[in-house]
Amino acid sequence: MESHASTLLMTLTGRDRPGVTARLLTALSVFPVTIVDLEQVVIRGRLVLGILVSYTDERTAADVRSALEKTAVDLGLDAEIQAGTGNGGPPRRGSLHVTVLAGPLLPSAMAGIAARIAAGGANIDRIERLASYPVTCIEFEVSGADPDRLRAELAAEAAAQRVDVAVQAGGLHRRAKRLVVMDVDSTLIQGEVIELLAEHAGCAEEVRRVTEAAMRGELDFEESLRRRVALLEGLDASVLDDVREKLVLTPGARTLVRTLKRLDYRFAIVSGGFTQITDALVERLGIDYSAANTLEIVDGRLTGRLAGPVVDRKAKAASLERFAAAAGVPLSQTVAIGDGANDLDMIAAAGLGIAFNAKPVLRRAADTSVSVPYMDAILFMLGISREEVEEADAADAAGPPVAG
Repeated sequence: MESHASTLLMTLTGRDRPGVTARLLTALSVFPVTIVDLEQVVIRGRLVLGILVSYTDERTAADVRSALEKTAVDLGLDAEIQAGTGNGGPPRRGSLHVTVLAGPLLPSAMAGIAARIAAGGANIDRIERLASYPVTCIEFEVSGADPDRLRAELAAEAAAQRVDVAVQAGGLHRRAKRLVVMDVDSTLIQGEVIELLAEHAGCAEEVRRVTEAAMRGELDFEESLRRRVALLEGLDASVLDDVREKLVLTPGARTLVRTLKRLDYRFAIVSGGFTQITDALVERLGIDYSAANTLEIVDGRLTGRLAGPVVDRKAKAASLERFAAAAGVPLSQTVAIGDGANDLDMIAAAGLGIAFNAKPVLRRAADTSVSVPYMDAILFMLGISREEVEEADAADAAGPPVAG
């Protein structure tokens, strides 16, 4: 006669302590049961542990109940045990991480996000806070959802609620080694370098108008860049030193780069700006790879021309691919971050494209947007919590262990 599997769902709650999970699983190990599902979360020292097991011998159920109840009492836990049949329902579709970020984050926004998830027939398996500073970031682990549909639904809800939402595939690959490639002007740093140069040349307003049109996608980038650089003809090259000294990093940029490097990510910048500026950022921040345009300088003055090919949309995407190959990272594990139309191709090529305080044309194309002014908020979109950032800072401050 064919045996039909039955199940027991055991939910245990109480104060967490080291070894709790091991004790419970050891108690189960002497019985002919199979683990179907296992989930655990700790909230402010309170443990919630769910274990779903299957078995074929009905006599097993009573023994398992007795053993688990005794172990729970010994550990000071409350136990709820429910019997069922089958394997607990159809297997869950691949899990998704839904990351919600805002400052402040209102209950109405969370209600809207949760309602959209439920309306799509998906289930929220876990909710975790990744950060409360400088913004609040909450992450849902969701199963049973169609990724494309959920992403579209939540994008609409995010716009309505004025929050940032990212939907990414779950699994270990999310935290595998990644390459992060970032635009420079108005992304890693505040402002546009060419506009700072134009102030010295007395043509700042004209350059600013052309820059804004290019970032909106209204002008061909190479044409606009050459037009702006031509206005700098005759400028003393010493002004580059002044611009380098006046560079202002976007708030949180140093934390972002430092944390990613400590976690063994590779970090790159690719810019429609100039190597005379980006090389200084590479040295200052310990950046792994970089690509940018180069201003031609003859006899100590800018000629109004560029030396070498222009780093435009296509070149940025090609740089992303080149850096990924050098780092040994598949494109699916790359992240591209930008703010304007010149970043469209690399945003499309990356595994995850993030529009950072971006123009509408890029926000529409990116996988997700970050609209808060703190660059380290991008860490939370990558599943890196504020606690991990602080732990990395503390470990760095302590320095390497001393041999003795």
